[in-house]
Amino acid sequence: MDTTPESTLPPSTPTPPRGWAPKFFTIWTGQVFSLIGSALVQFALVWWLTQQTGSATILATATLAALLPQIVLGPFVGALVDRWNRRLIMIVADTSIAVATGVLIFLFASGLIQIWHIYVILFIRSLGGAFHHPAMTASTSLMVPHEHLTRIAGLNQLLQGFLSIFAPPLGALLLSLMPTQGVLAIDIVTAAVAVLPLLFIPIPQPPRQVAQSSGTAEKTSYWQDLRAGFRYVMGWPGLLGVILMAMLLNFLLSPSSALLPLLVMQEFKGGAPELAWVESVFGVGVILGGLVLSTWGGFKRRIVTSFMGIIGIGVGVILAGLAPANMFWLLLAAHFIVGVTQVFANGPLGAIFQSTIEPDYQGRVLSLVNAGATAMMPLSLLVAGPISDWLGVRIWYVVGGSLCILATLVAANIPAIMNIEQNKQPAADPTNE
Repeated sequence: MDTTPESTLPPSTPTPPRGWAPKFFTIWTGQVFSLIGSALVQFALVWWLTQQTGSATILATATLAALLPQIVLGPFVGALVDRWNRRLIMIVADTSIAVATGVLIFLFASGLIQIWHIYVILFIRSLGGAFHHPAMTASTSLMVPHEHLTRIAGLNQLLQGFLSIFAPPLGALLLSLMPTQGVLAIDIVTAAVAVLPLLFIPIPQPPRQVAQSSGTAEKTSYWQDLRAGFRYVMGWPGLLGVILMAMLLNFLLSPSSALLPLLVMQEFKGGAPELAWVESVFGVGVILGGLVLSTWGGFKRRIVTSFMGIIGIGVGVILAGLAPANMFWLLLAAHFIVGVTQVFANGPLGAIFQSTIEPDYQGRVLSLVNAGATAMMPLSLLVAGPISDWLGVRIWYVVGGSLCILATLVAANIPAIMNIEQNKQPAADPTNE
């Protein structure tokens, strides 16, 4: 069976030039350093809030401040990403995030830091990320050959696995050696490493943007572009179905990670060491899954690989909910399964978006997907919390995992979703009001 992803580049998608790898991986490596810096900042700030307040409400508010820009502004940011130079967007976003961190460093060093300062800075950093993430993701599809997109997605998942394992202990070690502002200063350095390659390496721009710049295509307004993006999604049943499915799965699965400390403490009578073991085993699973996907590349039909991964996640979540209290090793095995299969679910799905969505529309669509999926997180927690308090924490794992598998099986019988890579729709005309 040929498992090499089939090349089905749409005619309007520019073919990446030969010798793409050195340029792309130079930029990618810079972004890796930036992610490490961001992970250290997140750990340092969460730990400071925990030490200073010990309040779950404070931590929840900080999380909300970091989510709001992507939920509320995400759909509107995407149209700007498709209109502006994506390389400049990434430069400005990375620089703005570093400047915000610089303000935090001053506040910590001068002893003026207040909790509300952290809320504001987290909001600003998240806003920068709301621009940076779709710009980088949309640029990847123009820099990387179509047949390698799934492997790049596997590498990104592999990176997330390493970060989940090594960033917290590294952050704890650094905090034991230097003050909080010292750890935050690392983010300034890593941001500079990320920005430097972008100053010298060009990134291809979408065809419509190039045509408008050269005067061969009619220029459109922001609102025309925004409406065209929504029409593009609504007019493509397969894409709309996948987006709605992603939102549903995020709703079903997000509480399983948020409720994990309660599961470990209440059902397995464990403490912080047991929780750390579960999270570490999950990270090992992500790393292994990333290695496999980046080497293998997935099935020819990426949606099959993704659905296989989603079913695997559902199995792992159910297993976590059903594991007997005296079989902690089974909980570890369940989260290892979730870690591995999460890569198979997310990596190919991202590659599908990158390879099938018109480059001119990727900023808008990817921002819309991110906003919808992120919005499900607080909404699902509002529902899962009371249900788990009423019926026990295990119930959400069993029901959520079961519905996850059921939703995947239903989607697998919808031709528009299963054939999303073949039924690509033409771009909407932004001037057609």
